[in-house]
Amino acid sequence: MLGKSQKAAHLAEDITDYTVIQGRSLWQDARMRFVRNKAAMASLFILGLIVLFTIIGPYFAVWNNEEIDWNVMGDVRGMGMPSVETGHFFGVDDLGRDLYSRVIQATTTSLLVGLIGAATALIVGTCYGITAGYIGGRTDGAMMRFVDILLAIPATLVIILLLVVAGRSFVMLFIALGAVGWLTMARIVRGQTLTLKNREFIEAARAAGVSEFTIMYRHILPNLLGVVIVYASLLVPEMILTESFISFLGLGISEPYTSLGRLIAEGAGTMGYGTLWQLLFPLTFYVAIIITMFFIGDGLRDALDPKDR
Repeated sequence: MLGKSQKAAHLAEDITDYTVIQGRSLWQDARMRFVRNKAAMASLFILGLIVLFTIIGPYFAVWNNEEIDWNVMGDVRGMGMPSVETGHFFGVDDLGRDLYSRVIQATTTSLLVGLIGAATALIVGTCYGITAGYIGGRTDGAMMRFVDILLAIPATLVIILLLVVAGRSFVMLFIALGAVGWLTMARIVRGQTLTLKNREFIEAARAAGVSEFTIMYRHILPNLLGVVIVYASLLVPEMILTESFISFLGLGISEPYTSLGRLIAEGAGTMGYGTLWQLLFPLTFYVAIIITMFFIGDGLRDALDPKDR
Protein backbone atom coordinates (compact mmCIF):
# COMPACT_ATOMS: atom_id res chain seq x y z
CA MET A 1 0.00 0.00 0.00
CA LEU A 2 1.35 3.39 -0.93
CA GLY A 3 1.24 6.16 1.58
CA LYS A 4 -0.37 9.51 0.95
CA SER A 5 3.00 11.15 0.35
CA GLN A 6 3.96 8.54 -2.25
CA LYS A 7 0.60 8.88 -4.04
CA ALA A 8 1.06 12.63 -4.13
CA ALA A 9 4.58 12.23 -5.56
CA HIS A 10 3.34 9.87 -8.32
CA LEU A 11 0.51 12.30 -9.13
CA ALA A 12 2.96 15.18 -9.40
CA GLU A 13 5.15 13.14 -11.78
CA ASP A 14 2.12 12.33 -13.95
CA ILE A 15 1.22 16.01 -14.12
CA THR A 16 4.82 16.93 -14.96
CA ASP A 17 5.03 14.32 -17.73
CA TYR A 18 1.70 15.38 -19.20
CA THR A 19 2.17 17.21 -22.48
CA VAL A 20 -0.40 19.81 -23.45
CA ILE A 21 -1.52 19.40 -27.04
CA GLN A 22 -2.03 22.80 -28.59
CA GLY A 23 -4.42 23.28 -31.46
CA ARG A 24 -3.60 25.07 -34.71
CA SER A 25 -5.49 27.95 -36.18
CA LEU A 26 -6.75 27.95 -39.76
CA TRP A 27 -3.88 30.16 -40.91
CA GLN A 28 -1.24 28.04 -39.17
CA ASP A 29 -2.67 24.90 -40.75
CA ALA A 30 -2.83 26.61 -44.16
CA ARG A 31 0.79 27.73 -43.87
CA MET A 32 1.94 24.19 -43.05
CA ARG A 33 -0.06 22.75 -45.94
CA PHE A 34 1.36 25.37 -48.33
CA VAL A 35 4.94 24.67 -47.22
CA ARG A 36 4.42 20.95 -47.88
CA ASN A 37 3.34 21.73 -51.46
CA LYS A 38 6.63 21.26 -53.35
CA ALA A 39 5.39 22.76 -56.62
CA ALA A 40 4.12 25.90 -54.90
CA MET A 41 7.32 26.34 -52.88
CA ALA A 42 9.51 25.83 -55.95
CA SER A 43 7.41 28.37 -57.85
CA LEU A 44 7.68 30.81 -54.97
CA PHE A 45 11.47 30.39 -55.01
CA ILE A 46 11.68 30.98 -58.78
CA LEU A 47 9.42 34.02 -58.56
CA GLY A 48 11.59 35.36 -55.75
CA LEU A 49 14.67 34.98 -57.98
CA ILE A 50 12.92 36.92 -60.75
CA VAL A 51 12.02 39.72 -58.36
CA LEU A 52 15.60 39.72 -57.04
CA PHE A 53 16.85 39.95 -60.62
CA THR A 54 14.79 43.09 -61.24
CA ILE A 55 16.24 44.66 -58.05
CA ILE A 56 19.94 43.86 -58.34
CA GLY A 57 20.11 43.34 -62.12
CA PRO A 58 20.53 47.05 -62.96
CA TYR A 59 23.76 47.17 -60.90
CA PHE A 60 25.39 44.75 -63.36
CA ALA A 61 24.08 46.44 -66.52
CA VAL A 62 26.71 48.01 -68.80
CA TRP A 63 24.16 49.78 -71.01
CA ASN A 64 20.93 51.49 -70.02
CA ASN A 65 17.62 50.66 -71.64
CA GLU A 66 17.56 53.71 -73.96
CA GLU A 67 21.21 53.81 -75.02
CA ILE A 68 21.92 52.73 -78.61
CA ASP A 69 25.08 50.82 -79.51
CA TRP A 70 25.90 52.34 -82.89
CA ASN A 71 28.66 49.80 -83.50
CA VAL A 72 26.18 46.95 -83.90
CA MET A 73 23.35 49.01 -85.36
CA GLY A 74 24.22 48.04 -88.94
CA ASP A 75 24.68 44.33 -88.26
CA VAL A 76 22.40 43.26 -85.41
CA ARG A 77 22.34 39.64 -86.53
CA GLY A 78 26.12 39.30 -86.70
CA MET A 79 27.30 41.61 -83.90
CA GLY A 80 24.25 42.05 -81.70
CA MET A 81 23.99 38.55 -80.29
CA PRO A 82 24.36 37.91 -76.51
CA SER A 83 27.94 38.54 -75.41
CA VAL A 84 29.74 39.24 -72.15
CA GLU A 85 32.56 41.09 -73.89
CA THR A 86 30.29 43.75 -75.41
CA GLY A 87 28.20 44.05 -72.22
CA HIS A 88 25.05 42.98 -74.05
CA PHE A 89 24.31 39.91 -71.91
CA PHE A 90 20.97 39.28 -73.66
CA GLY A 91 22.00 40.79 -76.97
CA VAL A 92 20.44 43.89 -78.54
CA ASP A 93 17.10 44.61 -80.17
CA ASP A 94 16.57 45.68 -83.76
CA LEU A 95 17.38 49.31 -82.86
CA GLY A 96 20.67 48.49 -81.15
CA ARG A 97 19.40 48.91 -77.58
CA ASP A 98 20.61 46.60 -74.81
CA LEU A 99 18.08 43.80 -74.32
CA TYR A 100 19.33 42.96 -70.81
CA SER A 101 18.30 46.38 -69.44
CA ARG A 102 15.07 46.34 -71.41
CA VAL A 103 14.11 42.90 -70.06
CA ILE A 104 14.71 44.17 -66.51
CA GLN A 105 12.48 47.17 -67.15
CA ALA A 106 9.84 45.06 -68.91
CA THR A 107 9.76 42.46 -66.12
CA THR A 108 9.39 45.17 -63.49
CA THR A 109 6.57 46.77 -65.47
CA SER A 110 4.70 43.48 -65.95
CA LEU A 111 4.99 42.58 -62.26
CA LEU A 112 3.75 46.03 -61.21
CA VAL A 113 0.86 45.82 -63.65
CA GLY A 114 -0.13 42.42 -62.28
CA LEU A 115 0.17 43.34 -58.61
CA ILE A 116 -1.37 46.82 -58.74
CA GLY A 117 -4.11 45.77 -61.15
CA ALA A 118 -4.99 42.78 -58.98
CA ALA A 119 -4.90 44.90 -55.81
CA THR A 120 -7.27 47.45 -57.37
CA ALA A 121 -9.68 44.74 -58.49
CA LEU A 122 -9.40 43.08 -55.09
CA ILE A 123 -10.29 46.18 -53.08
CA VAL A 124 -13.10 47.40 -55.34
CA GLY A 125 -14.60 43.95 -55.93
CA THR A 126 -14.51 42.95 -52.26
CA CYS A 127 -16.15 46.16 -51.04
CA TYR A 128 -18.78 46.02 -53.78
CA GLY A 129 -19.57 42.33 -53.29
CA ILE A 130 -19.85 42.52 -49.48
CA THR A 131 -22.13 45.56 -49.70
CA ALA A 132 -24.42 43.97 -52.30
CA GLY A 133 -24.60 40.59 -50.59
CA TYR A 134 -25.10 41.88 -47.05
CA ILE A 135 -27.74 44.52 -47.85
CA GLY A 136 -29.65 42.22 -50.19
CA GLY A 137 -33.07 42.95 -51.64
CA ARG A 138 -33.52 45.49 -54.40
CA THR A 139 -30.15 47.08 -53.70
CA ASP A 140 -28.43 43.75 -54.30
CA GLY A 141 -30.46 43.18 -57.47
CA ALA A 142 -29.63 46.62 -58.89
CA MET A 143 -25.93 46.36 -58.04
CA MET A 144 -25.54 42.90 -59.56
CA ARG A 145 -27.48 43.79 -62.71
CA PHE A 146 -24.97 46.60 -63.21
CA VAL A 147 -22.17 44.04 -62.89
CA ASP A 148 -23.91 41.73 -65.39
CA ILE A 149 -24.16 44.57 -67.92
CA LEU A 150 -20.45 45.34 -67.61
CA LEU A 151 -19.55 41.65 -67.87
CA ALA A 152 -21.49 41.45 -71.14
CA ILE A 153 -19.05 43.96 -72.68
CA PRO A 154 -15.73 42.39 -73.81
CA ALA A 155 -13.03 43.36 -71.31
CA THR A 156 -10.39 43.83 -74.00
CA LEU A 157 -12.64 46.28 -75.83
CA VAL A 158 -13.15 48.34 -72.66
CA ILE A 159 -9.40 48.50 -71.99
CA ILE A 160 -8.60 49.49 -75.56
CA LEU A 161 -11.25 52.23 -75.56
CA LEU A 162 -9.99 53.67 -72.27
CA LEU A 163 -6.38 53.68 -73.46
CA VAL A 164 -7.26 55.23 -76.81
CA VAL A 165 -9.53 57.93 -75.36
CA ALA A 166 -7.55 58.84 -72.23
CA GLY A 167 -4.05 58.17 -73.58
CA ARG A 168 -1.50 55.46 -72.91
CA SER A 169 0.23 55.79 -69.55
CA PHE A 170 1.01 53.73 -66.45
CA VAL A 171 -1.83 55.26 -64.45
CA MET A 172 -4.38 54.82 -67.23
CA LEU A 173 -3.30 51.21 -67.75
CA PHE A 174 -3.82 50.43 -64.05
CA ILE A 175 -7.23 52.13 -64.13
CA ALA A 176 -8.25 50.24 -67.27
CA LEU A 177 -7.23 46.85 -65.87
CA GLY A 178 -8.86 47.57 -62.51
CA ALA A 179 -12.05 48.74 -64.24
CA VAL A 180 -12.69 45.27 -65.67
CA GLY A 181 -10.92 43.06 -63.15
CA TRP A 182 -13.17 43.68 -60.14
CA LEU A 183 -16.37 42.36 -61.70
CA THR A 184 -15.75 38.64 -61.19
CA MET A 185 -14.33 39.32 -57.74
CA ALA A 186 -17.54 41.15 -56.80
CA ARG A 187 -19.70 38.19 -57.85
CA ILE A 188 -17.56 35.71 -55.89
CA VAL A 189 -17.53 37.84 -52.73
CA ARG A 190 -21.26 38.53 -53.00
CA GLY A 191 -22.04 34.81 -53.22
CA GLN A 192 -19.90 34.02 -50.18
CA THR A 193 -21.49 36.89 -48.24
CA LEU A 194 -24.97 35.53 -48.91
CA THR A 195 -23.99 32.20 -47.34
CA LEU A 196 -22.46 33.87 -44.28
CA LYS A 197 -24.86 36.64 -43.35
CA ASN A 198 -27.49 34.30 -41.87
CA ARG A 199 -25.06 32.16 -39.89
CA GLU A 200 -25.40 31.84 -36.10
CA PHE A 201 -22.42 34.00 -35.20
CA ILE A 202 -23.78 36.83 -37.35
CA GLU A 203 -27.19 36.58 -35.66
CA ALA A 204 -25.44 36.62 -32.27
CA ALA A 205 -23.54 39.79 -33.25
CA ARG A 206 -26.79 41.50 -34.29
CA ALA A 207 -28.46 40.46 -31.03
CA ALA A 208 -25.52 41.95 -29.13
CA GLY A 209 -26.13 45.33 -30.79
CA VAL A 210 -23.12 45.30 -33.12
CA SER A 211 -23.46 47.78 -36.00
CA GLU A 212 -23.94 46.53 -39.54
CA PHE A 213 -20.64 47.99 -40.72
CA THR A 214 -18.78 46.33 -37.86
CA ILE A 215 -20.39 42.99 -38.69
CA MET A 216 -19.23 43.26 -42.31
CA TYR A 217 -15.73 44.36 -41.31
CA ARG A 218 -15.11 42.22 -38.22
CA HIS A 219 -17.13 39.06 -38.89
CA ILE A 220 -17.85 38.57 -42.60
CA LEU A 221 -14.65 39.90 -44.18
CA PRO A 222 -12.26 37.64 -42.15
CA ASN A 223 -14.26 34.60 -43.25
CA LEU A 224 -13.88 35.67 -46.89
CA LEU A 225 -10.11 36.13 -46.82
CA GLY A 226 -9.35 32.56 -47.90
CA VAL A 227 -11.44 32.81 -51.08
CA VAL A 228 -10.28 36.37 -51.75
CA ILE A 229 -6.57 35.52 -51.40
CA VAL A 230 -6.85 32.51 -53.71
CA TYR A 231 -8.68 34.44 -56.42
CA ALA A 232 -6.30 37.42 -56.07
CA SER A 233 -3.29 35.11 -56.62
CA LEU A 234 -4.90 33.86 -59.84
CA LEU A 235 -5.85 37.40 -60.85
CA VAL A 236 -2.21 38.56 -61.01
CA PRO A 237 -1.24 36.34 -63.99
CA GLU A 238 -4.56 37.20 -65.64
CA MET A 239 -3.67 40.90 -65.42
CA ILE A 240 -0.21 40.23 -66.85
CA LEU A 241 -1.72 38.21 -69.70
CA THR A 242 -4.19 40.98 -70.50
CA GLU A 243 -1.52 43.69 -70.45
CA SER A 244 0.77 41.56 -72.61
CA PHE A 245 -2.00 41.04 -75.16
CA ILE A 246 -2.71 44.77 -75.26
CA SER A 247 1.01 45.53 -75.65
CA PHE A 248 1.30 42.84 -78.34
CA LEU A 249 -1.33 44.78 -80.29
CA GLY A 250 0.74 47.95 -79.88
CA LEU A 251 -1.77 49.68 -77.58
CA GLY A 252 -0.04 49.13 -74.25
CA ILE A 253 2.71 51.11 -72.58
CA SER A 254 4.42 53.56 -74.92
CA GLU A 255 8.13 54.29 -75.35
CA PRO A 256 10.55 54.79 -73.65
CA TYR A 257 8.87 52.31 -71.27
CA THR A 258 8.24 48.74 -72.23
CA SER A 259 6.73 45.49 -70.98
CA LEU A 260 7.27 41.81 -71.63
CA GLY A 261 4.32 41.70 -74.01
CA ARG A 262 5.79 44.50 -76.08
CA LEU A 263 9.25 42.88 -76.17
CA ILE A 264 7.68 39.59 -77.26
CA ALA A 265 5.84 41.40 -80.05
CA GLU A 266 9.07 43.04 -81.19
CA GLY A 267 10.95 39.74 -81.03
CA ALA A 268 8.24 37.91 -82.95
CA GLY A 269 8.45 40.55 -85.67
CA THR A 270 12.20 40.15 -86.14
CA MET A 271 12.64 36.39 -85.60
CA GLY A 272 12.59 35.89 -89.37
CA TYR A 273 15.95 37.70 -89.56
CA GLY A 274 17.62 35.12 -87.29
CA THR A 275 17.74 37.23 -84.12
CA LEU A 276 15.96 34.65 -81.97
CA TRP A 277 17.39 36.03 -78.71
CA GLN A 278 15.10 39.05 -79.05
CA LEU A 279 12.14 36.69 -78.55
CA LEU A 280 13.75 34.03 -76.37
CA PHE A 281 14.75 36.10 -73.32
CA PRO A 282 11.52 38.09 -72.76
CA LEU A 283 9.43 35.00 -73.54
CA THR A 284 11.37 32.98 -70.93
CA PHE A 285 10.72 35.53 -68.19
CA TYR A 286 7.09 35.87 -69.26
CA VAL A 287 6.40 32.13 -69.20
CA ALA A 288 8.25 31.73 -65.88
CA ILE A 289 6.16 34.44 -64.20
CA ILE A 290 2.85 33.10 -65.50
CA ILE A 291 3.55 29.46 -64.60
CA THR A 292 4.90 30.25 -61.13
CA MET A 293 1.94 32.49 -60.32
CA PHE A 294 -0.52 29.78 -61.33
CA PHE A 295 1.27 27.16 -59.23
CA ILE A 296 1.34 29.53 -56.23
CA GLY A 297 -2.36 30.23 -56.65
CA ASP A 298 -3.09 26.51 -56.91
CA GLY A 299 -1.07 25.90 -53.74
CA LEU A 300 -2.96 28.60 -51.87
CA ARG A 301 -6.27 27.11 -53.01
CA ASP A 302 -5.29 23.68 -51.69
CA ALA A 303 -3.97 25.12 -48.43
CA LEU A 304 -7.03 27.25 -47.69
CA ASP A 305 -9.70 24.78 -48.85
CA PRO A 306 -11.37 23.41 -45.67
CA LYS A 307 -12.70 20.38 -47.59
CA ASP A 308 -9.13 19.10 -48.06
CA ARG A 309 -8.16 19.38 -44.39
